[in-house]
Amino acid sequence: MYRFLLTPRWWGINLFVALAIPFCVFMGTWQLGRFEDRVDTHRAAEQSTEPGARTAAPLAELLPVDKSTSGRLATAAGRYGEQFTVPGRKLEGRTGSYVLTLLHTDAGRALPVVRGWLPAGATAPPAPDGEVTVTGALQASETQSSDGAHTAGGLPSGQLGMISAASLVNLVPADVYDAWITLTTAPEGMRPVPAAAPQGSGLDLKAFQNLGYTLEWFAFAGFVLFMWFRFVRREAETAKDQALGLDPV
Repeated sequence: MYRFLLTPRWWGINLFVALAIPFCVFMGTWQLGRFEDRVDTHRAAEQSTEPGARTAAPLAELLPVDKSTSGRLATAAGRYGEQFTVPGRKLEGRTGSYVLTLLHTDAGRALPVVRGWLPAGATAPPAPDGEVTVTGALQASETQSSDGAHTAGGLPSGQLGMISAASLVNLVPADVYDAWITLTTAPEGMRPVPAAAPQGSGLDLKAFQNLGYTLEWFAFAGFVLFMWFRFVRREAETAKDQALGLDPV
């Protein structure tokens, strides 16, 4: 009754099924691996932004900033110089400003240092004089898509729309690092700004797209197998009817 499986037509169907199911399983497993990688990256990013998660290292050893160094504690020495405020920044549901002071390092470059957060209307305290050594979480320069970034312009003198070397290059004479740090301990009157996870490390829409594709590939594999059994059963019933002389005219 199942001799039809050896016919040329069914050889083609069987070959398609034999290739389609492993391919779907492979693609589903690959998409699942992509999702798990994003989950692992997200967890690692969260851990890296926790104060004390790793031993502090000199700034030069952590540059350039990438997913593995973003959030790491960096140390730098120098003298504080120009100071700016970055308005429109929220902390625990309240709107205020970051206090950003440039640290002119011994390497001859300026490092943007966020010394803390102030509520709206508060006055930023001056930076300490003399040689200082600071420790803070390393962050990549902000972009137009960063949370809180202001790109429309029109800000008063002494304010920045976003923290980046590009926004500071025309405001200070020194070469600015393409990175910044946020101090783990803020001076009195300010609150420390927590480090943010690096871009692309969160469980965003793309991560859940990978999970959705995983389900789709496994579902397609199941559908192919279901339809093969259904066609085999229908063909077998037709062959049985023909053997019994019940084949309709």
